[in-house]
Amino acid sequence: MQTIDRAMDIIKTLAANSQWLSITELSKECNLPVSTMHRLLKSLETHGLIQKNEKTKEYSLGTLWLEYGLQMYDSIDFTSHIRAEMEKLMHIVSESVYYSKPMGTDALIMERIDSPENQIRVVDKIGLRVPMNIGAANKIMLAHMNKSTADEIINALIPKEEQTPFYQKLDEIKENGYGISRGERTEGTISVAAPIFNHTGDIEGAISIGCVSFNMTDEKLQFLIENVIESGKRISKNLGYKE
Repeated sequence: MQTIDRAMDIIKTLAANSQWLSITELSKECNLPVSTMHRLLKSLETHGLIQKNEKTKEYSLGTLWLEYGLQMYDSIDFTSHIRAEMEKLMHIVSESVYYSKPMGTDALIMERIDSPENQIRVVDKIGLRVPMNIGAANKIMLAHMNKSTADEIINALIPKEEQTPFYQKLDEIKENGYGISRGERTEGTISVAAPIFNHTGDIEGAISIGCVSFNMTDEKLQFLIENVIESGKRISKNLGYKE
């Protein structure tokens, strides 16, 4: 078990860094002797879980993770459960539509569908990880998580002195049934999001609409909110959720 735990520490460290890391850097980050690190890296490299740059002697995640990720992505029935609803919503609102899923203290953008009718759009890349305390989609997911999980994430991301107003905001979001974000990640943008629940009643993800804010009116904003909520409800129903 100790070997598996250490291997996972290495994998998580590499996943959290966009740069390649040397064995010395990895040993320091994972608090392991260089000799132990060398043995673990050799085993992980043999299985294709990491790759080594022979010139710089540095390491990064292996492409096998991409293969696994794509296989998992294909196993999700986007056509009938999620993607079809995303396309429907995109055609209704003529804006970019996103599907996000919680991954620890971050959320991962799993899918994006852009409107061909709107050339002025917000583009967040598929695979982008965003801290759970930022953005409409992330906050609506956080607002509907079980308390222990939400508390753990909030304690990791929000300073103690800022937690009370943040919790109050989450309560408001949960009561409203949607999240709204104005320029939190990118200035001049606005997004609205609704929760997606699975058959057990747990939060599965969020569907959101992202657009520029310079031409936003109260009427259009209300239109977006109403439609993203309805879309979230339909997807949840498709996943077996019963209100």
